Amino acid sequence: MVCYSVPLVSALIVYMWRRATHNQKPEYLWLNLMLLGGAIFGVVDHLWHGELFLISADWMLDLALGFAITMVIIVSWGIILTSRTAAEASTKSVQKA
Repeated sequence: MVCYSVPLVSALIVYMWRRATHNQKPEYLWLNLMLLGGAIFGVVDHLWHGELFLISADWMLDLALGFAITMVIIVSWGIILTSRTAAEASTKSVQKA
């Protein structure tokens, strides 16, 4: 059960940080939405298997899975930002030529 709570807490932290700093950059909105998507996926998976509010004996393993899911989401977000920056740079270099 704990695995979907890590991306959910991360999404809430990013959301509260965005609100506190009045940061309206779309990149952080994307991260927020990706983290929420990961949490929603976890909730749906646990609902599907009928274990939404069960805490297993291996709750530390579930917590580690939640951190792994969150890290994969953050790395994916970083790859998206990097590819976007590379695409913008190549577009600018083509326009200059």
